[in-house]
Amino acid sequence: MLKGRIILLAAVTGTLFLAGILAAQTQPQPPTTPWQFTVSGDSRNCGDVVMPAIAADVLKHRSSFYWHLGDFRATYTFDEDILHQPANIGHPPNIYEYLNTEWQDFLDNQIAAFGDLPVYLGVGNHETIFPKTREEYITQFADWLDTPTLRAQRLRDDPRDHRLHIYYHWREHNVDFINLDNASEEQFDAAQVAWFERVLARDVADSSIATIVVGMHEALPDSISEAHSMSQSAAGVESGRRVYQDLLRAEKTGHKRIYILASHSHFYMVNIFNTEYAKQHGGVLPGWIIGTAGAFRYSLPPNSNLASAAETNVYGYLLANVKFDGSIDFQFQKLQENSVPSAIVDRYKSEFIHWCWTQNSDAK
Repeated sequence: MLKGRIILLAAVTGTLFLAGILAAQTQPQPPTTPWQFTVSGDSRNCGDVVMPAIAADVLKHRSSFYWHLGDFRATYTFDEDILHQPANIGHPPNIYEYLNTEWQDFLDNQIAAFGDLPVYLGVGNHETIFPKTREEYITQFADWLDTPTLRAQRLRDDPRDHRLHIYYHWREHNVDFINLDNASEEQFDAAQVAWFERVLARDVADSSIATIVVGMHEALPDSISEAHSMSQSAAGVESGRRVYQDLLRAEKTGHKRIYILASHSHFYMVNIFNTEYAKQHGGVLPGWIIGTAGAFRYSLPPNSNLASAAETNVYGYLLANVKFDGSIDFQFQKLQENSVPSAIVDRYKSEFIHWCWTQNSDAK
């Protein structure tokens, strides 16, 4: 009888020990050294030229991942880089061929350049242009929405949640990364806001989380780039302001560091919430626009002087340096025409590369 009790006790002890190990593995671990991640968005038009250059530069750094904030291809018209592929010169695809291959082109000619580096994908408004749908998006990019990291986090949040979502979050060290979907005018919808606020509440209650980084395609309302943001729809204004206020509370009462990233506007800008509205409604949170991955570049808005830094007619990405305490130093890595890998130059020819750098713009 005693022997049986000893065996049972050993089994229970072993089970508890294993459970403790598994529980520890699910908790974010503090970094032992500073670390890095990279982010940009909007790679339509010339992305098949610019994104390999971004990837080549990113891979020189010890980045933990690359995060794309949406607008992979134009969809409403032919991307110039696709028209300049050798197989299409003189024999351009028809619209049906283009629509059936544009997202695979993005994966083959842009994302593949990152090799084994983890890539996280956000959805842009061009991914929702008819005939494209969110359902097709989930099917096409399922492998990027159901990685082991994202699946484990989703099931930790809700063990019954086996569906793939375009909005998601994941934790690395003491930072929680939240990827939101505001790619169409009705977003953020009630379901996404409720999910976001649950994630935020857990982060605020979790002392192991020091920092929250929120990424999305369109900038939240009331930014310097207000004319090209969530401010373009009533639903976007209402839900976007709610999310901003949620983040203000997480910073002020939850004592978390908050950083907000967006693209959509095809330029680089720092401190995008340095506006009178933000100052009068709770305060200014750190925010960046980084829509510089190949898309047709835009003029800066008239009030761009309010930004800490603003630049257009550039391509590049943000290099984020994360310190032990979760504070993040963002540096814009601007690419030059000669940054394009030689294999890409051989494929597209120097004339088109030069066109992307000098003509893919309406900005003065």
